[in-house]
Amino acid sequence: MTVSMKKSEYLASRRRCEPEQVRLIVIAESPPDTGLYFYNPTGRPTEPLFSALMKQLGVSCLSKEQGLREFQRSGWVLVDATYEPVNGIRRDSQRNTIIERDYPALRDDLIRLTSDRSVPLILLKVNVCRILEPKLAQDRFTVLNRGIEPPFPSHGQQNGFHERFGAILDRAAIRSHPSPPRPLT
Repeated sequence: MTVSMKKSEYLASRRRCEPEQVRLIVIAESPPDTGLYFYNPTGRPTEPLFSALMKQLGVSCLSKEQGLREFQRSGWVLVDATYEPVNGIRRDSQRNTIIERDYPALRDDLIRLTSDRSVPLILLKVNVCRILEPKLAQDRFTVLNRGIEPPFPSHGQQNGFHERFGAILDRAAIRSHPSPPRPLT
């Protein structure tokens, strides 16, 4: 089932949950074509990316709304490289072309979140890392990956995601909460 929103709707959902003081920006590929958008508070807390980022925060939540509030309190924000869902596109070259095409909009969005470009960024997914890390570094953003490419946390890639994402957080000494996850009330 394909459920697409307009870019303005994705951004409005995200902006409702943006922290006052951004401490970390996570850049993913795009909203999925399934409608399971990260910032949709009516979704399930078991959605792969949401669940993985909650685990990295050390948070166990009963609802997405609850988890989104904790994500916001932590100072973390998730931004997509493109707001055109590309997960249904089979050819990597087509996906990558869309991400490259939308880079100027991403750069402008990031400047809005970190005008002095000092807020650290972590990139997710191999293609996003390979396309965007050099561009963002050239544009003087603080990219923490430095060659570490966390995979998307689904289809057997959850452990690889946690190892690589956790290594980036640990190396940058910005881990928000100790593990294991703590329940929210």
